[in-house]
Amino acid sequence: MGKGELFDITEKIIVITGGAGALGGSMAAYLLTQGAKIAILDLFPESVENRVIELKKINPEVLGIPGSVLDKDHLEKAKSKIIAKWGKIDVLINAAGGNMPGATIGEDQTIFDLNMEDFKKVSELNLNGSVLPSIVFGEVMAKQRAGSIINISSMTATQAVTRVVGYSASKAAIDIFTKWMATEMALKFEGSVRVNAIAPGFFIGNQNRALLTKPDGSYTDRGNTIIENTPMKRFGEANELNGAIHWLISDAASFVTGTIVPIDGGFSAFSGV
Repeated sequence: MGKGELFDITEKIIVITGGAGALGGSMAAYLLTQGAKIAILDLFPESVENRVIELKKINPEVLGIPGSVLDKDHLEKAKSKIIAKWGKIDVLINAAGGNMPGATIGEDQTIFDLNMEDFKKVSELNLNGSVLPSIVFGEVMAKQRAGSIINISSMTATQAVTRVVGYSASKAAIDIFTKWMATEMALKFEGSVRVNAIAPGFFIGNQNRALLTKPDGSYTDRGNTIIENTPMKRFGEANELNGAIHWLISDAASFVTGTIVPIDGGFSAFSGV
């Protein structure tokens, strides 16, 4: 196998949940440039439609399917549409996720102000919203005896990053689910389906912009604290996740499963002193 073939993902059928979002959309755009065929799943029809229009300018091999990752019937129907169009599913990227204000502890709050309803919703979206697609689309891969599932963890999964208790707890659950699912698929399906996760460091997006930046673009106290604890002294860019995603999809990672790959500018390695 030549060097080019080792990383070749041409014609791979890739499902991206949260594919209309910033990170999922960036992944989709990059993977299309590499010759993959992409199905994006996201909650809001208008967002899906707009993202598909944008992505088809790169490569017409795009399918958009609106609906909830927490609805198993919807996921089963999406699976049928993808199989009908392309005949197989090679990769699932579980990029759907998020946070809610009530599951975040404000600067003038304590844990006793936690909104349990929001905590539950965040937990369901981040954990169940990865478990359900992994079961539905992973079953196709198990039958094919080939596939790769990539979950999205976080720096908040392994360290007590203040305030984001709901997000942090659910991402910690993603880490153990990734390892558990990887073990299950390797032991029972001949090691043919790999399950890994990436753990992004701090990226500025719509959901955390107000926490990290002021209206004038300067950093908040929290933003400055993160930069101080990131050896590369900057926030990440969405496209800086794409190399690791490409590697985990490709045959170059054929013996890699059950791993959580930090993409964090050194945040997880830094002791702060």
